[in-house]
Amino acid sequence: MVDVEVVDVRVGALTFRTRVAGPEAGDVVLLLHGYPQTSWEWRAQIAALADAGYRAVAPDQRGYSPGARPESVDGYTQDALASDVLGIADACGATRFHLVGHDWGAMLAWHVAVWHPVRLRSLTIVSVPHPAALARALHDPSSDQADRFFYIPMFKDHREGELFGSADQMRAIFDASGLRGHAVDEHVEVLSEPGALETATHWYRAFDYDAGDLGPVVDVPTLFVWSTDDPALGPDAARWTRDHVRGPYRFEVFEGAPHWIPEAEPDRLSALLLEHIAST
Repeated sequence: MVDVEVVDVRVGALTFRTRVAGPEAGDVVLLLHGYPQTSWEWRAQIAALADAGYRAVAPDQRGYSPGARPESVDGYTQDALASDVLGIADACGATRFHLVGHDWGAMLAWHVAVWHPVRLRSLTIVSVPHPAALARALHDPSSDQADRFFYIPMFKDHREGELFGSADQMRAIFDASGLRGHAVDEHVEVLSEPGALETATHWYRAFDYDAGDLGPVVDVPTLFVWSTDDPALGPDAARWTRDHVRGPYRFEVFEGAPHWIPEAEPDRLSALLLEHIAST
């Protein structure tokens, strides 16, 4: 069994609760979770990476870690979040590292890859298309992406008590959306801490969904995994993502899988991730 440590990683004034496993000398693989989850979503991948000799590092991100919950929405811009990623890598002694992201962690990973490509050995994106492809789909009348994002205004405009009434309701949402029978108590416990769900939801409030132009295309070797039963992220933007990656690119589709790929399809994703990292 892989020994996973939970350590505090200090980045400036913030402290990130972080799951770490694998040999200290191994290449660092930094895993960024999504909403409303925590680093716990990567437990299968952490074990697989550590077994393969990599140093897996999975933080509870800004808004989730008790020591990293700025109250202002302005603290959750992609610039600020990207500085967290680089700071955590620096704290691990990783001049270059492999980056993996799911959901909002994937959106952030795209930004890091465009803004700081020299820091990355590889990029693995789970579920979320490139921001420019997503913005295109949102404005294309032939795409259903705008309809799929019907819930975004609710997350941007409502307070935490109006989003989830209780821990039981949060569990019910996970069950109904494809994680029935999976261990989600860790996510629920963290997001039930006072103020945590509010600050985690700031990721939605701080993001400009129309600003799809990040600048240069992605030169980092990229694996993009998307699932057909993801209700929020449709096929158009997933398909158009290819237009925004100039480096080696692999697009994998998980037929019949829900949005929560790291937890719902752990073995399949872990195998692809290891193959991709080894190829770079």
